[in-house]
Amino acid sequence: MKITDETVYELAHLARLQFEDEKKERIKADLERILEFCEQLNQVDTDGVDPLIYLSDRVNNLRPDDVRVDITQDEALKNAPDADSDYFRVPKVINK
Repeated sequence: MKITDETVYELAHLARLQFEDEKKERIKADLERILEFCEQLNQVDTDGVDPLIYLSDRVNNLRPDDVRVDITQDEALKNAPDADSDYFRVPKVINK
C-alpha cells in the first residue's frame, strides 16, 4: 500500500497531531515501513496455532480486602506540622 500526502494529513487530523511539512516525508516513510512489516507478518503460517489470550497461565491470588483501622485521625493529625480541627493544613500551591 502506498501512503499518500492525503493519508498522512487524514491520520494527523484523526490523531490531533500537527507537524511541519518537512516531517511529512519522514512520517510517510515510517508508515510505509510499518505496513511492509505487517505484510511480512501476514505471510507467516499460523495454521494450528491457538490464539494467545493470556500471556501466562498464572492465576492472580488476591488477598481479601479487610477493613481495619491502623491509625486514628487524632494520631495522624498529632504529627502534622499544621492542622485545623479535622484536616491537615498545607501551603497553597495553585494560584488562580
